Amino acid sequence: MENGKEKNKNCAEITYEDIRKALEEHKTFVDISIDDFMKIYRHAFNLAIERVHGVTVGEVMPKRFISVSEDSGINSAMDLLAENRLTCAPVVNHKNLVTGFVSDSDILTAAGVIKKHTFKDLVRHIIGEPTSHLRNTIDVKNIKDIMTSPAISVTADTSIKKAAEIFNEKRIKRMPVIGKDGKLIGIISMTDIVKHIARS
Repeated sequence: MENGKEKNKNCAEITYEDIRKALEEHKTFVDISIDDFMKIYRHAFNLAIERVHGVTVGEVMPKRFISVSEDSGINSAMDLLAENRLTCAPVVNHKNLVTGFVSDSDILTAAGVIKKHTFKDLVRHIIGEPTSHLRNTIDVKNIKDIMTSPAISVTADTSIKKAAEIFNEKRIKRMPVIGKDGKLIGIISMTDIVKHIARS
């Protein structure tokens, strides 16, 4: 309950009455009207919002990122995701151009495990241990056979406000960041944006 109260406190809007009371309780003389103060306050608040939202994806995205080659086999892609504790990654070709996006659920489906199963189920299936409710394995060899393509992506100069709108509209959590030549230069997540705003 305290967390809810704290959240409401942090999101509270300063009212005209709040300013009036604060000025009355202020012990020194302030040569400004409440109306003028409110105008200045609102202008400063809007500038702060513009400053936060004006930040670009390139300024927020992590320096380190992982990608998967479109020619990677299912097993090697699974190992890469597992080793880096990732649930998804952009897919690139030999020129580092983004050609798609792959998730652990894509790999699970390709391996014949229904989506309600876990990543551990996939491992059991690959090493030959019995796993219940298997579908017939899809005949695929490489990641490019199961990736989602084209990938939804943004450029480094996209504002984090615009990126957040895309995340919300497309209901995704991560996107590749590409240069003007279409080559992968990073990955941005909704978590990266939230963390930046929290620090601002």
